[in-house]
Formats: sequence, structure tokens, C-alpha cells
Amino acid sequence: MECCRRATPGTPLLFLAFLLLSSRTTRSEEDRDSLWDAWGPWSECSRTCGGGASYSLRRCLSSKSCEGRNIRYRTCSNVDCPPEAGDFRAQQCSAHNDVKYHGQFYEWLPVSNDPDNPCSLKCQAKGTALVVELSPKVLDGTRCYTESLDMCISGLCQIVGCDHQLGSTVKEDNCGVCNGDGSTCRLVRGQYKSQLSATKLDDTVVAIPYGSRHIRLVLKGPDHLYLESKTLQGAKGENSLNSTGTFLVDNSSVNFQKFPDKEILRMAGPLTADFIIKIRNSGPANSTVQFIFYQPISHRWRETDFFPCSATCGGGYQLTSAECYDLRSNRVVADQYCHYYPENIKPKPKLQECNLDPCPASDGYKQIMPYDLYHPLPRWEATPWTACSSSCGGGIQSRAVSCVEEDIQGHVTSVEEWKCMYTPKMPIVQPCNIFDCPKWLAQEWSPCTVTCGQGLRYRVVLCIDHRGMHTGGCSPKTKPHVKEECVIPTPCYKPKEKLPVEAKLPWHKQAQELEEGAAVSEEPSFIPEAWSACTVTCGVGTQVRRVKCQVLLSFSQSVADLPVDECEGPKPASQRACYAGPCNGEVPEFNPEETDGLQDFDELYDWEYEGFTKCSESCGGGVQEAVVSCLNKQTREPADENLCVTSRRPPKLLKACSLDPCPARWEIGKWNPCSLTCGVGLQTRDVFCSHLLSREMNETVILADELCRQPKPSTVQACNRFNCPPAWYPAQWQPCSRTCGGGIQKREVLCKQRMADGSFLELPETFCSASKLASQQPCKKDDCPSEWLLSDWTECSTSCGEGTQTRSAICRKVLKTGVSAIVNSSSCPPLPFSSSIRPCMLATCARPGRPSTKHSPHIAAARKIYIQTRRQRKLHFVVGGFAYLLPKTAVVLRCPTRRFRKPLITWEKDGQHLISSAHVTVAPFGYLKIHRLKLSDAGIYTCSAGPAREQFVIKLIGGNRKLVARPLSLRSEADAPPPRKAHPKEALQTHKHQNGIFSNGSKAEKRGLGLAADPGSRYDDLVSRLLEQGGWPGELLASWEVQDSTERNASSEEEQHAEQALLHLPFTIVAEQQRLDHILRNLSQQPEELRDVSSKHLVAQLAQDIFRSHLEHQDVLLKPSERRVPPVAIPPHKHVSGFSSSLRTSSSGEAASGPRRPHRKPTILRKISAAQQLSASEVVTHLGQTVALASGTLSVLLHCEAVGNPRPTISWARNGEEVQFGDRILLQPDDSLQILAPVEADVGFYTCNATNALGYDSVSIAVTLAGKPLVKTSRITVINTKEPAITADVGSTIKTVRGVNVTINCQVAGVPEAEVTWFRNKSKLGSPHHLHEGSLLLTNVSFSDQGLYSCRASNVRGELTENTQLQILDPPQVPTQLEDIRALLSATGPNFPSVLTSPLGTQLVLDPGNSALLGCPIKGHPTPNITWFHDGQSVASVTGLTYHILAAGQILQVANLSDKSQGEFSCLAQNEAGALVQKTSLVIQDYWWSVDRLATCSASCGNRGVQQPRLRCLLNSTEVNPTHCAGKVRPAVQPVACNRRDCPSRWMVTSWSACTRSCGGGIQTRRVTCQKLKASGISTPVSNDMCTQLAKRPVDTQACNQQLCVEWAFSSWGQCNGPCIGPRLAVQHRQVFCQTRDGITLPSEQCSALPRPVSTQNCWSEACSVHWRVSLWTLCTATCGNYGFQSRRVECVHARTSKAVPEHLCSWGPRPANWQRCNITPCENMECRDTTRYCEKVKQLKLCQLSQFKSRCCGTCGKA
Repeated sequence: MECCRRATPGTPLLFLAFLLLSSRTTRSEEDRDSLWDAWGPWSECSRTCGGGASYSLRRCLSSKSCEGRNIRYRTCSNVDCPPEAGDFRAQQCSAHNDVKYHGQFYEWLPVSNDPDNPCSLKCQAKGTALVVELSPKVLDGTRCYTESLDMCISGLCQIVGCDHQLGSTVKEDNCGVCNGDGSTCRLVRGQYKSQLSATKLDDTVVAIPYGSRHIRLVLKGPDHLYLESKTLQGAKGENSLNSTGTFLVDNSSVNFQKFPDKEILRMAGPLTADFIIKIRNSGPANSTVQFIFYQPISHRWRETDFFPCSATCGGGYQLTSAECYDLRSNRVVADQYCHYYPENIKPKPKLQECNLDPCPASDGYKQIMPYDLYHPLPRWEATPWTACSSSCGGGIQSRAVSCVEEDIQGHVTSVEEWKCMYTPKMPIVQPCNIFDCPKWLAQEWSPCTVTCGQGLRYRVVLCIDHRGMHTGGCSPKTKPHVKEECVIPTPCYKPKEKLPVEAKLPWHKQAQELEEGAAVSEEPSFIPEAWSACTVTCGVGTQVRRVKCQVLLSFSQSVADLPVDECEGPKPASQRACYAGPCNGEVPEFNPEETDGLQDFDELYDWEYEGFTKCSESCGGGVQEAVVSCLNKQTREPADENLCVTSRRPPKLLKACSLDPCPARWEIGKWNPCSLTCGVGLQTRDVFCSHLLSREMNETVILADELCRQPKPSTVQACNRFNCPPAWYPAQWQPCSRTCGGGIQKREVLCKQRMADGSFLELPETFCSASKLASQQPCKKDDCPSEWLLSDWTECSTSCGEGTQTRSAICRKVLKTGVSAIVNSSSCPPLPFSSSIRPCMLATCARPGRPSTKHSPHIAAARKIYIQTRRQRKLHFVVGGFAYLLPKTAVVLRCPTRRFRKPLITWEKDGQHLISSAHVTVAPFGYLKIHRLKLSDAGIYTCSAGPAREQFVIKLIGGNRKLVARPLSLRSEADAPPPRKAHPKEALQTHKHQNGIFSNGSKAEKRGLGLAADPGSRYDDLVSRLLEQGGWPGELLASWEVQDSTERNASSEEEQHAEQALLHLPFTIVAEQQRLDHILRNLSQQPEELRDVSSKHLVAQLAQDIFRSHLEHQDVLLKPSERRVPPVAIPPHKHVSGFSSSLRTSSSGEAASGPRRPHRKPTILRKISAAQQLSASEVVTHLGQTVALASGTLSVLLHCEAVGNPRPTISWARNGEEVQFGDRILLQPDDSLQILAPVEADVGFYTCNATNALGYDSVSIAVTLAGKPLVKTSRITVINTKEPAITADVGSTIKTVRGVNVTINCQVAGVPEAEVTWFRNKSKLGSPHHLHEGSLLLTNVSFSDQGLYSCRASNVRGELTENTQLQILDPPQVPTQLEDIRALLSATGPNFPSVLTSPLGTQLVLDPGNSALLGCPIKGHPTPNITWFHDGQSVASVTGLTYHILAAGQILQVANLSDKSQGEFSCLAQNEAGALVQKTSLVIQDYWWSVDRLATCSASCGNRGVQQPRLRCLLNSTEVNPTHCAGKVRPAVQPVACNRRDCPSRWMVTSWSACTRSCGGGIQTRRVTCQKLKASGISTPVSNDMCTQLAKRPVDTQACNQQLCVEWAFSSWGQCNGPCIGPRLAVQHRQVFCQTRDGITLPSEQCSALPRPVSTQNCWSEACSVHWRVSLWTLCTATCGNYGFQSRRVECVHARTSKAVPEHLCSWGPRPANWQRCNITPCENMECRDTTRYCEKVKQLKLCQLSQFKSRCCGTCGKA
């Protein structure tokens, strides 16, 4: 600005002219010297936006060639194109879309960044690989490369700098500033490590602000990045970054690349919004993110213009300042935003002179303007001058001068001195008291007192000051004498006098008056004597003298004393103050005879400011008042205020102090109303952390709670803690009695009283005076859907034989009113025919001619008891017995009837009618099939054939050979956990009370095997004991041990003894009911004490009998001459046909070998031969082949031959399900399977199963339709947690642990043979070594192997795909890292004690009443289900335990801990892969009373001595506050008597009597006697001598109230001339002192006990009749914007005279502001106008080109 101002006025104009001339077409100096003509005008720009080119031409004036070029270029239209404009090169390509290329139209797309020829127009046909150069040159202004400013001109690539000038090499810096130095941004780089967990699924990586550039983030790990954005307008957006590509997010281009193990995010910038980069949890491993970007420095200092001049004329100063500017919002912000960036350096202010013109004579007022819109101008401020170093003759005094600044609130702070240099600094030293010191002046001598001889003469000696006034202050040592002897040479005629004659009046009298003040005269007058010596040797003391009334007797020249009342006039003082000089130096003499000394006191003492009082506030702005003291000017010591002149007292002086903001502190609001009016309620209040910035502006800032150091006050408290009156308390409404059609819901309404402790007391209803609340209300008031209403069945239509029963049905609808209405039948669902008619069967009708036998139907029941001991797939039973079976067994239950048609048989279970379902099949042939037994299938099954009924009881055997009780409510099959293989020694997962039929110690068990009350449970106890029996033969027990391994690996060779044991093993134990009834009867007749022994003996005998009969039965089966007798229970491993082959004779080959043949497992003979076609319509084949059904096939015969000893039992299954034999599917005598008239439903894999006691074998044969592919499938779920390898057919679901080898069989068939292809998650598997014979082998499976495996079988006839889902299980285990669960515990209850469970157990010791958090750290897949137990019992069933299960079971919060809470807590974590138990123990340390040793005796003798046992409240042997034991029973403690003996004699005294005087000294007395206290408690007086021997006699008299009798005394009120404190109101003072009643002054402390009278009071003063007067405001300096202000004159004037007086007289009222801001309205969106009144000067100085002046002087500069 300086250089601009000092330039000559024409300089800017010349510069502009030069710029203009450079573009004109006139020939320049250079052109004139050459042969070229002037350059022509610039052409129109090649582009309207985005940067184009313009050219100018010239011609050569010579016939020869001219040196140089005839064309020149420049850039133009350097503004960004709108987004919809598109790419310039793409526009040029698209221009050829309507031009045929080789006879065909194409849509052309640009090919950019050609390294060989970037300025040719190469385009590519859309959707093809065709690239064509459509033009050798692109249009001028086209970018050479997409990421560069270089442009093509005339087919050549020209360099363009960031300043958009051709040939310029200027580049943008990293901040995006052209030719910048990188100072406007900062490099930010860092690394983030993910801390994600199951509870925290996402986290913020970094926030990247608006305007940032060159952003690059790299994520390494399994997690995933995503974006959130927020524009400056507040609009929010999000992008999940799902795929690789380039996206536009809030107009910012985002390039994202996604790789399997990392993600890369790039943004060139500048960002048009604030971006937050976040990370989402996608895997168990942690991820790292590295990031780097350039962040703009969005706040910068900028220097303001010079502020207005401090004076309007006569010379002033003006300053610049610095303000913090937000580059994003283009506004000024608080300074701390700029301090955030260390790169920002605040510019120092500049100072310059201004308005140097002299002020006009008429204007006597220089208007002072503030130099800143916030601050008045800095000023010099001085402290008061110190006292002068000398009272006369010239001294010096000093003061401190500093530069201060006052803000708009009036706070004054010291600043650098250069800010005040616009005015001269005030002097800090000045001379003082330069006048001459007072001198003695002796006047002429008087005539001699005699006319002859020797006499005396006198003179007057005065102390004269520099003004010639008679004053004090002269040294007594240098005073000239006032009388001397004189001799008159004339001889005297009288006798000569021995002494000189005293002078007669008038000289004598004048000298006496000046020296002593008075002399005796012939008139009676007061004559004072000389003053006594000063009472002190230094400092201020007192002098006294006697004053007499005397008269001079002229005749005798003698003096006579008169009474005082004879003298007229005031009596001179008899006492005065005296000053004996400074105490620290030479003590000057003080002549009491000098009368001048009294006058010196006025000058000796004066008022002075002595520092300031303590600040009224410690922070946030307070005030200090200057302390005014009366000081001795010479010694600088404080003196009594009466010694200083009151009128000279300086005015009240205040200054601001403690301007720093207050530290953070808690602000506490008022308590809110109580939440309850009685009982115990809660009150809350607001408590927030704040700090006070300015007390005067009442400016407070709310802070975060952590910034307040003091503990936070409570925000809640209990209130209204008293009992409520009884009132009605309703419970929750119960569910509605109906689901529709209008029902009723009820609730319980009780009379209760809320007590002061918050509990409720239930009372009789008579205690509640208010009317009782409703206890029921209507509900579900809407219409029900229409339904059929069925009548009862009619009587059978016949009286005998077979007939029918019918019943009617009407469609009805229950309306919302509860009324039933009959509606149209179409409104109800279709009604099956069987619902309205059914067959019925009565006794067989009598044949004609024969009488009726009236035989009723009969059911052939079998009274047996069956106990299953080994896992078997299917068992057949006949009704009438009891079966104790293992889970998952299929059961076929037959009901053989006579004289009754089988289709009419009905079945019930536990009294409920049974119908067919997926699990239970009710066959029309009189049998019932349960497919896989589960817990809910146990019960009583009833078969009804007309009036005949028979029952069959099914019970389930669980683990450890215990019976399983049926739960009260069973979960559905879908909810139940997936079953796993169990053998008799494994327990089903049930709670303790469910193990076995009876609970431990049940009544049935106690009465010894008596008949049970439940008929279905009568044999339960016997069977339980039989299963637990230890007396089975050893080989049978061994068979139980090897059973499971035999089942799992039936094809492998077993050890010989296991095979022998299996031979004798009964699959199902069969016993007659009669035998068990006989045992029960025997036991019931035994005495109670012998029943247990008898039962063991009888059960052991029963076990031996059963096993022996089984062996005999086996021998019968093996004899060749006899037929095999079918056992009641047939135990094949695979599904067995209903028509057992054991009913048929064995083949001769096997029979011939006899019983001596070695035992061997079954083997099916495989014959490899083609299918035999005996005729065109019949196909015969052996196992292992494929049968293709043709349209003419009428019969298919499938052969199955098996060998083994014992002879195998043959059964058939299709696709894993048992073959249902009937009219079309037949089992031939040789175990072959024949299918007559095969249909498409018969297609599938037929499996022949051969089973005997040693194992089984199975082979399949495929039956296809026309040779189409066929896949053997299974629909079961295989769960494996222990085996190292498993195999399953395709179609099943496999759940297994890691590390297992999994084989998935895909057995296919087809003609021609089908080809197998495997897929994983629909992707083809290509590893050939994994595939063999259609099976897929997965070795050492892990989580990466999870997925859907598909087997596709295909041939020329078609293809078929079957799927198997593989899930990897992870059994529950303790995680290695426990940070997550610890963080979860901390977040759940940061103040609660917590403990983690472990498999070995942990412990936590707690106080009663506390709460504890128990954590169960666990991991597994699927996520384990967690159940909590307390001392082995589920926490849900533990009474008195207050608990909350949190975080999906991972945390158990136990509240209100007590004795019941302590013990072992365990968490059971279960999933399909296994279970894990972890435990911890809670130990409650309780409070208890302890009786300690006896305390010391309360007396040493007499009859009152007792010892009290000490009672202490202990917590683990540590003494605590007794309130903790308040609820405990206190032990009964009795005081113990002690020291009951006579006391020795001792002095006894009474109390002192009252003092005889209240002050000034009195006495008080008491009585003293010698007493002896007996053990009986009686005290008797004894001789004083007995006490004197033991102790000195106490005094019986003492002085009292020795203090002086004092009182407050005070002087009269002084003048009303103190500081003004209001309109016409001042302050006056008086002296208050402490003295005795005799008038002796004492220190004030002596009277401190008495109320002190006031020493100041208000008074009326005309001098305080003042007020502030203000002038009108000046014009505003600006019309808009932030810089306008105006000022006015403010002065203190007298109300009556209207004259200006010192401002401190008006200080009792606030001083009106003398300046203010004005016209503070934004200048945007308004017409272009000036915002400051200095714009004419700006225009004169030609400063309009500068942006800061142009904006503020828009109007004037616009005209310029």
C-alpha cells in the first residue's frame, strides 16, 4: 500500500495504457523495425468454456520472406464447463455418428491419451474393437491428455501452465495453488489398526475435510471400507463401495479397487464435501489402513485495512489488525481457529499518521475514533505520583506509566508500548517542592525597658515561607533570641536594681503574644503556662499546660489569680498534639514554646492512594478499589484520619481485575419436583460443567464433564420418604378370553400401601376409601372368521353288521358382540367328505335260518414287556404290552382283530384321536407306524375296533440305561436340538429332575417296587432296576461296550470275543407281563425294611432267566430241521419289510451246514452281468446293475442272494425308505423283489439289506426311466464331532468339526452311463485327485471348505443335480484374547466388580448388597447357546436370586448379593459341535457383631464402677462402621460391676458463686469440705486433716472479671464532602474509638466484644448534584458490512450550572457509551454501494484495483 501511495498519480494510468496498447492493431516499435505489419485482432475463442485457443495474424510487408511466424496463439475461455457439457474430444467423435464408415453407421467414442499422436482424432466404434483416425487434427483447444492442461493447437501439443498461459511451465503445488509453495495445506499421513468385535461392527478410520487433495488409502485385511459424506450445506450421503470402479460422490470422483486381500481408495480432489472413511467388520482377523492426503489450511490470518484515524483533524494515528478468516465459508471467525495451524503466523499490526490538517478554529473538539471495531484506542495510563522526596527546597517524585487497552466491556489490560506510541509517553519523573524553605526573620529591637542603667530589650522573630506568610517549619536550633540586656548610659538617681527591669507595655506585650500567645494585663484574661514536654521522644505525642484566669494589679505590678468565670472569651487549649521528629533518624528538637508548630500539622498530613483492595472476584472480571489513607508526608506512616483535611480526600478510584476466564466448575440447577408425592420418589437436577468467560457480559460456555476436576455433585436424590395413604393398584390385564367375537380380560386390583422404603404392604379392601378400579373389560371386539359347527354323530344306520353314521354341519360366524350368526356356506372353508359321514360296525348279523351268535369284535393282544438294548432301525409290536425303547427307532404297531373290518380301526394316543402325519402313519390295514421315536412319542396308544379296545405303552430309555421322563411341554421338532447318536451309556441332555421316570427319592421308589398309581408306569421301577442290574452275564455286558463300534464299522473284522458276545446278545429283551406281575405282588407283601434287598434278588434272578430263555431261543433258530420262529421284535439295521423273511424256510445250502458252521457276517453275492430280458415285457437283473424302464416293460425282478451265519434277514428299501409291499410290489419267497407294471414313481435306487447278529451288508440297484440319469440321495442330517472321517450320500446336510476327512458319495445310474461333475457354490471343481467313482473327498476340512456341493449326473438322456450343504462346526472353547469380553463387562457396569469364568474355576469376594458381573468368555461356530447355573441348578429355578442375563448370555449380572447368592456359578455353552462348562465362585463376606474385652472401669472406687463389654461390627476381622451391622442380631451384653470399695478421703468443692462485678475486677467464692465415699454409695464428712495428708486444700476464693470496663466513643460527624454515591448524595465520616469509662483511649481490639457504631453515613451535598450529558451520534462510517461505527461526546455536568465537572463525580452512575457499531447489515445481495466513507480518498489514491478496497468501495470504484 505504501508503494502505491508514493507513486506519482500518473503511474497506474500509464501502466493501464501500456496494457491496452499492447493489444491494439497499430504497429509496435518491434514491428516498425522489422518487415512485418501490425498484428491483427484476436480471433473468436475455439471453445466457450474449458480452455480454448485464439489466434492473431500479421502479414509480411516485404516481397522477401520475413523472419518469424505470421500467427500467434493464446489461451481463452479458461472457465470450467458445466457437468452436462461432456468431453470436448467425445463431442468431436460423436459428430461423425451420422456419417457412414465403410457403408455403415457407428456410434463413436473417443480414444484418449495416445502416446504417439495425442492431437489426432482417434475414435472407437461402440461395442466393437474398431479404432479409426477420423481426423488428423483435433479442434484447437482440445486437451492433449485427460489429466493435463496441455492443449492441441494446429495439430501440435502445446505446453500450458496452470496459469493457463501457452508455453508456461508453472505447475500447481500439492495444495492445488498455481505456482504455490505448498504453504496452504499440510501433509497428513497415518495408520489405523482395526479394533472391531462382535459388539462393534464398524469404526471410523479418518475424517478427510472439504478441499483435501491427493487422497490414497490402502486397507490390508478381511474388513471392508465405506464412505460417509457431508456437504457444506449439511446434506449427507453414503457409499458402500461394493465393487471396483470409479464413482461420483457429492461431485467428488472416487476410484475404488477391491482385491481379495486388500482394498485401495483414491480421490484426486479437491473434495467438495467432508468425507468420513469407515471400516466394517467382515472377518475374525484385524485389518490395517494406511492413509495419506493433503489437507487444506482452511483458516488463515489476513491483515485488515487501516482502521479509521484516531482524530478527525490535527493529526492522529491509525492501525491495522489481523483477523482469522475461514476460507470455506468466507467469513471472519474466532482467533483460536488460526492458532490450530502452527504454519499460520499472525501478522504484526502497522501504525501510521493520519488527518494531519489543523483543526478549524471554530471546532474546539477533536473527535477520537476507535481504531478497531472492537477496541477503543490504546492509551497511556499512569499511577499517582509518589510523595515528594523533599518538602521544600526542591525534590523529585516518580510514577509508573504503561500502555493499556480497554475492550468493549471495559476490561483494561496492559499491552506492548508500541501501540501507544502515537502519542508521547507521559513523564515518569518530575521535580517537586522547588520553593525555598521557610526562614527565621528577626524584626527591630524594642527600646530598652529602662531610661537609665541596665534593662532589657525585645524583638519579634517570625518564621516566613517563600510567599512571605508567617508559617511553621523553621528549625528551632537556628532561631535568633528574642530578648537581650541593654544599658542606658544615663546615670540613675535611685538605688541601683540588681536585675534588669522587665519591659513595660506595649513592646513587652507584643513580644510575649508572638512568642507565648498571651500575657497578663490589667483586664482579667486567660493566661496559659508553658507547655509540658512531649509525651514521646519521636513521632506524635501530646503536651499539656495549665490555663489560669489572671489580672495585673498596676499599683503593685503584681499578678493576682481570679475565678475562671471572671475571664471573658474562649479558654485556650490545655492539651495539644506534638511531633517529636521521625523515629528512624535524628530527633529534631521541638520547642513547645513555638506557636508555629501547630500550624505545621496542616501541611504535615495528607491523603494518598495506598494500593488497591483485594479483587472482588477471583476470575471472570472483578473490581478493585483504591485504598485512601491519611499519611505523614515526611515519615510515610499512616496517621489518624482526623489529621488530614476531609475536603481534600481524593475521589473513589476503581479498576478492573481478574479478567482471565474462570476455571471449569459445576453449575447446579434447582431440584425438579419429586417423581412421587409419597412412598419414596426421586428428584433430579441439572448439573453441568461450565466456565465463566466474562462476568460483566454474563458469558458462560458449557464444557464436557471431564474438564471439571471436582467430583460431580449428585443429580438425583430420594424425596417424599413417608408412607402413602392406601390406594388401589391394578395388575396387568390378562390375555383376552377369546381371540375374536368379543371376549373379556381380567386383572387383579389390590388395596396396597406404598411404604417409605419403596415396598408395598397389601391391605384389606376396607382400607381403600376411593372407589375400586374396574377389574374386567371387554376385548377383541371384532368379528370371527366363519367356521363349521358340527353336530354329534347319529346312531349307526344298521342294528348289526356294517353301517354308516352321519352328522350335519352349519356355517356360522361369531360377531364382535359375541352373538353367533348362521352365514352362507361359501364363507366357510371346504369341508372334507369324511367329516360328515363315517362307517360303523356292530355285531355280525345272524345268517338266515341260524340264530345270531352276537359275537362282538375281538383284538388279539400280546401281554408282553419289551426292553430294547441295542440300536435298531425298526421294531414290530402287537398291542397289549409295554415297550421300553431307544430313541430314533422306527416302530410298527399292529392291532390284529377278528370280526371287524381293518379300515374301520381307529387309534388314539393319551386319549387324543390320532391322524396320519409326516412323523406318524395310520395305515388302513390296522397298523400304526412311528418313523423315528422321539421324546414326545412316549405315551399310551389305544387301538379301538368298535367296542373292543387294547392299549400299548411306549417309554423311552435315555443315557446310563435310565428311563426318560416326558417333559410337561415339549418343543416342536423344529425347535429341538438336532439328535446325535446315543448308546445305552450316554445320557440325553435333560435336567436332574428328568432323569428316569421318578425323581430321586420319589414316593414310588420309597415304597419299594409297589404298583404305581399310573397304570402306564407300573413296571417302570422294575425295568429301571433291570437296566441298572450288575448281574448280567459278562458277555452281555461286553456286548454293550462293543455295540457302538460294531454299529459304526460293521464291515470291519472284529475281535473273536466281541463276535461271540454279539451272538448271545438279545436285541430286545422280551418278558411276560405275568412274570413281572408276580414279582410286584411278592414285593408288596414284603416288610418295608426287606423290600430293597428282595427287589435286588428278584431282579437279578429275572435277568438270568431272560438271558437263558434267549439262548435257548437262539439254538432253536439254528436247528436245520425246524423252521425259524419269528421273534416279536425283528432287528434289522436297515429298513425291514413288514413281511419278514424269517417266516420262510432257510435254503438247503445253509441248513446242511448245521449249527457247527463258523459264525460270519452277512455278505450279498454280486453277479456282474447285464440285465436279463426274459421277454419283451419282463426284466430280470442282479444287484449292482442298472435297469432302464421302457414303455413296454410289464415286470422287473430284482434278485438278492446273501450268505452268513446266523442266516441273514433280507429287507428292501427304495431311496432310503422302506419298500411298501402291496398288490403291485411283491416280495418273492427267495427274497427277490418284483415290480409289476412299473410306473415313473418306481424309479430310484433299490437297496437290499442283509442283517444278522454280527452285522449287515447292503447293495443297490438302479431303476431308471428310459435311461435318464439317476442319483442316489439321502435327506438326513449328519452331525460329526468325534470321528476322523465321515461318509454321506449327496442330498444330506453334513455338519462336522474341522480337520475331518469328508466323503460325499454320488452314486449315479443311467443308460448310457451318466458322467459325474462336482460343483462348489455353483463353481466347477477341477481337482481330479479329489474325485473317484463319483465320490468327492475333502481332506482336513476347514471353514474355507464350507458351502453347497453339487453333484451333476448327465448323459444323452438328460441331467440331474443333487446338493449337499457342508457346515463346519467349531465346538465351544475359551478365546485366547479376552479383551472383548472385558470391554463388554466394563461397558455394562463400569463400577461393578466383575469376574471371568474359566474351566478350572475362579473366585470373587464381595460385600453383601453389592452387584457383580460374571463374564462367560466363549467362541464357537455356530454361536454357542449359553445357560447359567447356580450350584448345579438353573438360575431361573433358584428362588431369591436377583439376576439379569445380558449380551446374549455372555454376562450374568447378579444384584443385591446375599448369603443365598454365594456359591458356584457355571455357564454351559452348547452348540452342535459340543459343550463347555466354565465356573466361578462368589464368596460373600458378611458383617457380624463381635464382643471384645471389657472396657476400663468407670470408677476407681465407690459404688458406681462398671465395665461395659465392647461391641464391634466386623467384616472379615476388620472393624467397620456399626451401621453395616444394623440388620444383625446384637449379642446380649451386661455391664459388670467393678472397683466397689471405699474411696480414700478427698476434698469436695461446690460450684463458684457469681462474680461480684461484671468488669473492673470482682471476687467469687465456693465451699470446700473433706468427704469420704463408702462402697455403699454414702458420702460422709471427715476431719480436714485426713484430706490434707493426701492433697493440698483447694482455694475457696478467686478474683474474677478482671478486664477493664470499656465503651465505644465517637466524634461528631465531619463535613459532607466525601465521594459522590448518587444524585446529591455524598458520604461523611466520624472517628470511632475505644476508651475506658475514665476516658482513657484503648486499642480497638479491647472493645471488639461490643457493637461498633458506624463511622460513615450518607449525606446531602450540592456538589453531587451532577449527571452524565451526551451529544447526538455522529454519522455512521459505513452504510453496510461489519466496519461501520459512530461516536458522541459524553461528559459529567452540574445539574444547576450545566457546567462540566470532573468525571469521577458522576462515577456513581454508569457512563453512557461514547461509540457504537452501526449499519451492521450484509452487503451481499444488495446493490453495489460503498460501505465506508473513505472511498473518495481510495479513488483519489487509485487503490480501486486492490480487492480489499474494491469490495468496500464498490459504488465509487465501480464508477471509476
